[in-house]
Amino acid sequence: MTNIAPNISMSQSAAKQINAIMAKQTGGKFLRVAVNGGGCSGFQYAFDFADAPNMDDLIIELDGARILIDEISQEFLKDSQIDYVQELIGSAFKIHNPNAKAACGCGTSFSM
Repeated sequence: MTNIAPNISMSQSAAKQINAIMAKQTGGKFLRVAVNGGGCSGFQYAFDFADAPNMDDLIIELDGARILIDEISQEFLKDSQIDYVQELIGSAFKIHNPNAKAACGCGTSFSM
């Protein structure tokens, strides 16, 4: 596992929502956040569940909520905060990424 943390954090709101989701899951003890190629801006965020970390995963933990981020995605997410927002149009995980040069309207796709 990576020892050099790229300063990725999660908000209290995200931790609360992750814990609520995990309480209803029969499997998966971690929320996995990744950056993949694609989307309308070049890169897109992906969210999934995992039972255990991989060797290169960064583990972020807050109030019992745990997020896994693979080594490649860590570079794209450096200095980011994973948040959970509730807005009039709906609620979702949102990544506040200072490295993103542009983002699409849906908030799941970005360019660097």
